[in-house]
Amino acid sequence: MIRTALASALVALAATSCASTELTRETQTSGTFESTAWTVTILAIDIPKGALVAARENVNNMGLANAVVTETQVAPYLGWFDWFLDILSVRRARLRGTWGFEK
Repeated sequence: MIRTALASALVALAATSCASTELTRETQTSGTFESTAWTVTILAIDIPKGALVAARENVNNMGLANAVVTETQVAPYLGWFDWFLDILSVRRARLRGTWGFEK
């Protein structure tokens, strides 16, 4: 019974994700943004969704006009050995970019 409760608590903790966005206004109609998201990967299943997907959804939900992603970073990244991270890992994605219209 204790093992079941512990396993349930671990799954509940793993199912949570963390995401944040930061918006900087440079002019009245333009600026920069940064969106980050964390996700847990267990046996190649991203819980609750992929980190890049969550970060892109955050940018989309901000409703910024003319948003352009200029930098994408996913950590950890092991190149060809990235399949090791599909077994069990925590990944962070960060998107940076610009939005709006400059004169």
